[in-house]
Amino acid sequence: MNLSRRHFTRSLLAATALACPMGVRLGAAPAQRPNIITIVLDDMGYSDIGYFGAEIRTPAIDSLARGGLRFAHFDTKAVCASTRAALLTGRNSHTVNMPDVPDLTGVMGKDPAAAQLFRIPDNAQTLAQALKRHGYATWAVGKWHLIPMAELGAGTPRDHWPLQRGFDSFYGFPRGWTDQYRPEIVQGNDYVKRDFPEGYHLSADLADHAVDLIAHHQGKGQPFYMNLAFGTAHAPLQVPREFSKPYDAIYAKGWDAIREERFARMKKMGIIPQNTLLPPRAERDRAWSSLNDDEKAVFARYMAVYAGFIEHCDRQIGRVLEALRKTGQMDNTLIVLLTDNGAASEAGQKGEFDGLYKPNTLTPAQQRARIDEIGTGKTQAEYPRPWAYAGTTPLRRYKLWPYSGGTRTPMIMHWPAGHVPDAGAIRRQFVDVVDIAPTLLEAAGTSFDASVDGVAQIPVAGRSFLSVLRQPQAPGRQTQYFELRGNRAITDGPWRAIAMHDCGTPYAQDKWQLFNLEQDFSEHTDLAARYPAQVARLKALWDSEWQRHVGRPLPQPVAFSCGPRDLFDRAPVSIQGD
Repeated sequence: MNLSRRHFTRSLLAATALACPMGVRLGAAPAQRPNIITIVLDDMGYSDIGYFGAEIRTPAIDSLARGGLRFAHFDTKAVCASTRAALLTGRNSHTVNMPDVPDLTGVMGKDPAAAQLFRIPDNAQTLAQALKRHGYATWAVGKWHLIPMAELGAGTPRDHWPLQRGFDSFYGFPRGWTDQYRPEIVQGNDYVKRDFPEGYHLSADLADHAVDLIAHHQGKGQPFYMNLAFGTAHAPLQVPREFSKPYDAIYAKGWDAIREERFARMKKMGIIPQNTLLPPRAERDRAWSSLNDDEKAVFARYMAVYAGFIEHCDRQIGRVLEALRKTGQMDNTLIVLLTDNGAASEAGQKGEFDGLYKPNTLTPAQQRARIDEIGTGKTQAEYPRPWAYAGTTPLRRYKLWPYSGGTRTPMIMHWPAGHVPDAGAIRRQFVDVVDIAPTLLEAAGTSFDASVDGVAQIPVAGRSFLSVLRQPQAPGRQTQYFELRGNRAITDGPWRAIAMHDCGTPYAQDKWQLFNLEQDFSEHTDLAARYPAQVARLKALWDSEWQRHVGRPLPQPVAFSCGPRDLFDRAPVSIQGD
């Protein structure tokens, strides 16, 4: 708390300007406040949804895009917990002590603020708390992943569980992932012990719960907020074979061909500018043509299961939408659908067959002999990294990286009663995940509280973009910094600078790249050598933004991202404590 109060004192003046909505001032509450649903998908890339260019069938999500707006330049924090903390608080993830995933608690000792990490401060009011104070029912369904490791066990404190952060109810799973057939389930503040029947799947269970909440709330005269966070499409990739089988032939052509096809489709549908260039495949990502027959068969099945997993989840989303229609609540329900980071890259070039985050010790031939187990409860699979590059088409890299393949994801807003003049259109304004909560609060006729029960709240970094829904030319966000595991980026207007960091070296030695996003949507061409003054300006701006929102030294990356199990194509280094 003391750290948060000091941050508040430092940031108050700077935050005053940030608290103002983009182009519109908070007005009186609408005559009928909207229901609000945030649908948060997991580890799905920029082009993994039908209306963003995928060959994957997503008719329910596509219906939201047809009746709402697609945001072509929406940025996350490139990893799940950081994005979710920013979504729910309207603050940057570092500001609210969520610089990464709580699972890293044991290796974050180099950070001088380690004692506060992975604990969202009490004086960072959440979206659910703000809406609840304004008369909303609040429900959390699905993934949470904002709990410090010390609070996960039985009999431990529950200070950072959903019910203590503004939600009336919680049904879902507390960690970053869980088995889809035998999940770890929590209801309220307690783990649920249950037998899972034949045909059980977590996505369907979560949709069942969401539908029941909507049906039982009908007629109560009270708006609701639901955070509906599916595990899809985070590994393990698990879905009944009927959903994956239709994709077998599609993915037999391989990731290079799929990436080219998506690129052409995205240009045709107008998601990306016609002058967009497709960056080359990453140097360490294998060409599909270099694979042997066993690898091609197994790796194509991985992706078919991934696609079926997404289509199955889309069907569950469709059930939730139908519940809104049946109860007459669809028109005045503001739905935001997003994914929390780019497509997952953690499984390297071999994929993972029967254990997540463990080296794959099976040969491709051994996996092929068991190929029909992929997607079932007998395996916990994750696809190889080059499929993630196809998933983030046309962007560079994938989840965890500072390039747009890590940060930029699909985002759709749907609100028929919100007076959107051009439903089905694409908005190209820059929006960051910190801007979602202020926008939803403004739509509800309220805002984050500056003080709660006499306690000053940490200033809000996000700004409402509600005006962008109703005014196609309204301005978007201008500036946003990024940092994850020592890698950094800064966006300012059309310019974006990116620095990959070598572990253990001074940050002053980092080499920065420079991209003009107005002319180069995909970050294809590095302009740093041509515009050194622009690079220097953006480096200084990154420092300024870091001090404004964080106000403490940037620690070196943890051993997890610098050791033998490398995620960033760095040369392996020896890290003390490994």
